[in-house]
Amino acid sequence: MKELLSQFENKSPEIVFHWNDPETEAEGWTVINSLRGGAAGGGTRMREGLDKNEVLSLAKTMEVKFTVSGPAIGGAKSGINFNPQDPRKRGVLERWYKAVSPLLKSYYGTGGDLNVDEIHEVIPITEECGVWHPQEGVFNGYFKPTEADKINRIGQLRQGVIKVIENPAFSPDISRKYTIADMITGFGVAEAARHYYDIFGGNLKGKRVVVQGFGNVGSSAAYYITQMGAKIVGIIDHAGGLINEEGFSFEEIKGLYLSKQGNKLYHPDMISFEEINDAIWSLETEVFLPCAASRLISQDQIDQLIETGLEVISCGANVPFADKEIFFGSIMESTDAKVSLIPDFISNCGMARVFSYFMERKVQMTDEAIFEDTSSTIKSAIQRIFELTPEKTHISQSAFEIALTQLV
Repeated sequence: MKELLSQFENKSPEIVFHWNDPETEAEGWTVINSLRGGAAGGGTRMREGLDKNEVLSLAKTMEVKFTVSGPAIGGAKSGINFNPQDPRKRGVLERWYKAVSPLLKSYYGTGGDLNVDEIHEVIPITEECGVWHPQEGVFNGYFKPTEADKINRIGQLRQGVIKVIENPAFSPDISRKYTIADMITGFGVAEAARHYYDIFGGNLKGKRVVVQGFGNVGSSAAYYITQMGAKIVGIIDHAGGLINEEGFSFEEIKGLYLSKQGNKLYHPDMISFEEINDAIWSLETEVFLPCAASRLISQDQIDQLIETGLEVISCGANVPFADKEIFFGSIMESTDAKVSLIPDFISNCGMARVFSYFMERKVQMTDEAIFEDTSSTIKSAIQRIFELTPEKTHISQSAFEIALTQLV
C-alpha cells in the first residue's frame, strides 16, 4: 500500500490553472490531478491563506473518493486565497468562474466547498458565465451524451441537488426547507458509523459520541447519529462547545441544529473554546466524528480519546489529522493501527455520490431513493474492506489499498 501511495502522491498533476484577480489581491488555482475517464471533478473553496499545495492535496483526495462514489473520473479541486467575509467576495467569484468557465464546459466539474455555497453561489454564477451546470464538464468529458440526453440529465442534476427534503425522517424541520445538499454529507458520516458496527460487529445504539465541528457536516452528522440512537457527549466548535456526559437527547441535538447561528454552534450555556478543548479529549467515548477543517487533530488529542475507550472514527473532514503528508501521515497511521478509522473518502462521499447518482440515466427523485443510494454506496465500501481484512484495525490502510489499485 505504501508503495502505491507514494507513486500516487508523487505523480505530478496533469493540469494546474493559476489565476490572479485583476481587481483584488485574490489568487486562485484549479488543480486537475488527472483526466481519468476524460474528466475530473472537485469543489471550489475559499479561505485566507490557502495555497496551491492545499488545492493539490485535495485534488488527489477527490480522485481517491471517486473510486467509492463514482463516476470513474480524475480528481480536481479549485481554491481561492481570499477572505470569504470580505464584501468583495461575490465579485471575486464572478471573475473566477468567468476565467475557469472553458474548463467547466469541457472536462471539469465543480461544486460548493469550504466557504463557497453550491446553491446560492456556484450554480447561479456559473450559469451567468454560460455554463449549463457546474458539472457540465463531467458530462461532456466522461459521459459524452447526446445533446438531448445531456439536457435531460442536467435537468435531473439541477433539480436533485437543490431538492427540498419533504420526508420528515430526513429533515430536522420540513418547514425550513432544508435541501439534499444541506444534509447528505453529514448523513453519510453517521451512516458510515452505523454500517461499521453492522458489518464488523456491535451496535451503534447507546454509543457515546464526540463531534468536532458544527457546520453543515458536523451538525447534520450529529442530528442523524442521535436519531440512530447514539448519545452525543461532547461538541467542540471554533466558537466554543458543550459537554453532557450522560448524552444529549435527540430533541436537544435537533434544537442545537435549528438554533445554529449561520454555520456555528450556539447555546446560552456554551463554554469557551479554551475550556472545551481542555476537557473534550478525555471524555469517555466510543465514536468520534471529526467534521471541522482539515489537519486539526494532534497526536496527543487522538491518543487521549483512544485511552478513554474510542472504537471508531468516521471522518467528515478531509484529512482531519495534523500530518504534513497528503494522505497517510504518522498520526493517521498510528490511529489506524489502534482503532477503526473510516477514511474521509468513504464516510464523507455523500455529495460526490449525489452528483454521480443524478448524472446517471433516469433515476428516482424521492428523498428515500437519494439517501438510500448514498447509504448503500458507503455500506458497499465498508463491506469490501471487511472482506479484505475483517480485523477492526488498519481499516484505512485496506481502504487505500482497494482504491489505489484502481488508480496506479
